[in-house]
Amino acid sequence: MKIAERYSHLNGLEFLLVHKNKLWSKIQEVIESINSQECKTKISREKRKAGESLFSPIELNKKFKEKLSAFGWSESRVSYWVTKDEKLIRKTLAMPPVSQKKEIEAAGEKAIYSYNQTDFTKDRVSIEVQFGKYSFVAYDLFVKHLAFYIGDQIDVGIEILPMKTLQEQMNSGVSYYEGELYNVVRQGRGVPAVPLVILGIEP
Repeated sequence: MKIAERYSHLNGLEFLLVHKNKLWSKIQEVIESINSQECKTKISREKRKAGESLFSPIELNKKFKEKLSAFGWSESRVSYWVTKDEKLIRKTLAMPPVSQKKEIEAAGEKAIYSYNQTDFTKDRVSIEVQFGKYSFVAYDLFVKHLAFYIGDQIDVGIEILPMKTLQEQMNSGVSYYEGELYNVVRQGRGVPAVPLVILGIEP
């Protein structure tokens, strides 16, 4: 596979080039090492694509996991506690999880455990490989990467998406680079408030 397009949000790519150049080179190497044709295993049952061989999101994700894991990338979680009181949430947002729970309970409210999980993290960089529905990308960009950044777990997040040319060879409903780039640009230059690199890939 290859990187067809890339977008740097809040200097995410510039950060990688200056501070994590070797890591960035390995990410490119991983993408280029994936044989996309091996993932063209799904036979469509959709009316307009019935019988066609399509790229399988499951197989593509397996390939990325296999390759990234070999280079030491692994899943990571950020835990936190939530409650129904907005003022308490604002007060406890930047606290460590243990302090959040104590503060919420001390105020007489119920503390509810929650967490955000990212697919791959290494050396303060997170990667989400997204071949899912449109809503999943928004959650990655505006919740996952942002939560890890606010929690001081990462310095930059990377979102890997199919280009429209690849998405057209998958089942309907899969998000694609051009559409998600539009959604990010539409929000304004500072939203989401986390440095990102959005990559569009194709076979």
